[in-house]
Amino acid sequence: MELISTSGAPAAIGPYSQAIQLGNLLFTSGQIPLGLDGQVVEGGIREQAHQVFANLKAVLAAAGANFDDVVKSTVFIKDMNQFAELNEVYASYFGDHKPARSTVEVARLPKDVFVEIEVIAAIPVEKN
Repeated sequence: MELISTSGAPAAIGPYSQAIQLGNLLFTSGQIPLGLDGQVVEGGIREQAHQVFANLKAVLAAAGANFDDVVKSTVFIKDMNQFAELNEVYASYFGDHKPARSTVEVARLPKDVFVEIEVIAAIPVEKN
């Protein structure tokens, strides 16, 4: 088991790792829309979702992976009425690649953000 950490994404705000790699599987912690300065990005669900994906991209890259390697994502959203907007942003990062996904509306997220996303990626052997 290897801890994955990058300065390209905000540091963990609790007692956890940005990601854990076990063999060729990468498990990211949930990413919220924090900038590198640790502040919540301003704006609505779209702006926050773009920041979440920027953070995920950095964590994936630290393990030699990218969005094409993602096999499962879990999305936590504060308001399911924003689902369509979130989906537009989500699709812009995955394109034709469609990993398995769960989306859950929750009462509250850390720092009162609108969205949190975690992913599981299968890192190809040649990237290990």
